[in-house]
Amino acid sequence: MKELKILYAPWRGEYLMNYNKNNPSDKCIFCYYNDIKIKDIEPSVENLVLYKAVYSFIMLNKYPYINGHLMIIPYRHISDIELLTDEEKREIFDLIILSKRVLNISYNMDGYNIGSNVGRAAGAGVDQHIHFHILPRFIGDHNFMTTISDVRVISFSLEQTYLTLLQNLKKLFD
Repeated sequence: MKELKILYAPWRGEYLMNYNKNNPSDKCIFCYYNDIKIKDIEPSVENLVLYKAVYSFIMLNKYPYINGHLMIIPYRHISDIELLTDEEKREIFDLIILSKRVLNISYNMDGYNIGSNVGRAAGAGVDQHIHFHILPRFIGDHNFMTTISDVRVISFSLEQTYLTLLQNLKKLFD
């Protein structure tokens, strides 16, 4: 039998190691956003919030796997999709579609990975607050730079990505 080889992927280490330093309240980071009254703040590049709806919001992932990596997060602190209300489920699905539309307009994507890691064992970095990832994909965007060189290739800065997405999101509502 061939020996299984393991590729080390350290890019989430910064987030995991600095979580408590960046979040002194010991609450999940998404509840920290709620504590600063996310429903009352304006979306901005500083908070990475792109769009606020009634039950949930869209924000850029501060530690993206790929350029344009978005998250949809319910305001309520719940850990499992089974705990979402019907209204939350509908709105989250609508925000997934809205995210896909704005990413298509902004970057002409070839595909998407859309989903949620439910529980620590499934890979959730914030396992106590359900959230959904929208990962835009280009044909051929996979490479081994991250695993062999400790380098992640992200084409645009978070600020540039945020401003592009916000501009195109506004066009969708005009």
